[in-house]
Amino acid sequence: MKTEIYHRFLTKRIDEAMQDTPVVLISGPRQAGKTTLARQIAGQRMRYLTLDDEIVLLAAKEDPVALVRDADRVVIDEIQRAPGLLIAIKKSIDEDRRPGRFLLTGSANLMTLPTVADSLAGRMETVTLLPLSQAEICGSTANWLDSVFAGTVPVVDLCMVGPDLEEIVLRGGYPESVLRSTHRRRAAWARQYLNALLQRDVRDIASVGNLDLFPRLVRVLAGMSGQMCNYSQLGGQLGLDHKTTARYVGILEQMFLLTRVEAWSRSRIGGLVKTPKLHFLDSGLLSTLLGLTPSAGLSERNRFGHVLESFVHAELLKHAATSDNEYRMFHYRDRAKYEVDLVIENAQGQLVGVEVKAAASVNERDLQGIRRFAEAAGDKMRLGVILYDGAETFSLGPDLLAAPLSTLWGR
Repeated sequence: MKTEIYHRFLTKRIDEAMQDTPVVLISGPRQAGKTTLARQIAGQRMRYLTLDDEIVLLAAKEDPVALVRDADRVVIDEIQRAPGLLIAIKKSIDEDRRPGRFLLTGSANLMTLPTVADSLAGRMETVTLLPLSQAEICGSTANWLDSVFAGTVPVVDLCMVGPDLEEIVLRGGYPESVLRSTHRRRAAWARQYLNALLQRDVRDIASVGNLDLFPRLVRVLAGMSGQMCNYSQLGGQLGLDHKTTARYVGILEQMFLLTRVEAWSRSRIGGLVKTPKLHFLDSGLLSTLLGLTPSAGLSERNRFGHVLESFVHAELLKHAATSDNEYRMFHYRDRAKYEVDLVIENAQGQLVGVEVKAAASVNERDLQGIRRFAEAAGDKMRLGVILYDGAETFSLGPDLLAAPLSTLWGR
């Protein structure tokens, strides 16, 4: 089996961008499939260069103008290794604005660098490719976010529950991990991946004095995935001040290892907690860091529950990236400690609340956070959904559903 069998839902969006934009950047974590996708889109029509090739990297750093001077249509892979090359690309496209001239890939979020954002404003479109979604793996076509904002959830042909669901969550979405047949082999790949990421990519994107701290930092952060992050408390475990801790977390976010989820609030509403949550962007890497195994997942429901929440968050990010609509994600918590795991807002300001449960049933207590959030959201509330480890969809009242987690890759 080869990774090429998976159709990536971002293909259409990239093709469209190449028709009217001079530079298109496929951004995302290493090994998520960026190079494979870029080569598929480019075919035989574009020259291919990778900055993982030391000769090409040297040329990009020493004489970037010469490297792109005669470029007609070119793919440049791993552009973050020589960000100065983007200035030469800007000069080239200012002289020749034809669309689709440059297709770039990057394993770091270059748009967080002010010089890059300024130099290519209006000239480059960025799409973010995360690891495979479960919909891509299963060949499903429904967009879960579009469905719930329309008031329903996708149909599920075969629900994955219990150990089968656990297997999916602990596997994650990296193509190399998906293709491995056992948890032990997937965990071995994940450990090698994390080791390479922290030894190499941190150096590529930031000047850091103590690289040895990063493996420890990542392990501590893994235990906080799905929870609110206090930089002072986190730094205290590592001997760092809160500013340095925040900077280091920002580097890991720039590398697409994790992301911050801001708290939802409306300015006129008091009593809301505004601390962001942290989520790892791949549940397979997260489960490896936590040492969760298929047998341990069901026996350690609390830790598995946090991994499951991060899994759902990542799946919804992938749905958001491939929808024609615009969505933003938050979490909700008030000072009475009522909370909702994920709050999604569309461009019209409508809201959907999502609560994630590792259990096979839903009880009255599970509804309290969603109902409290609905009161705060008022007429902006579109739907509340309890995603649980079950096989049936039930109405639990007006605009409130309990739905299987498998609807995330329904049709």
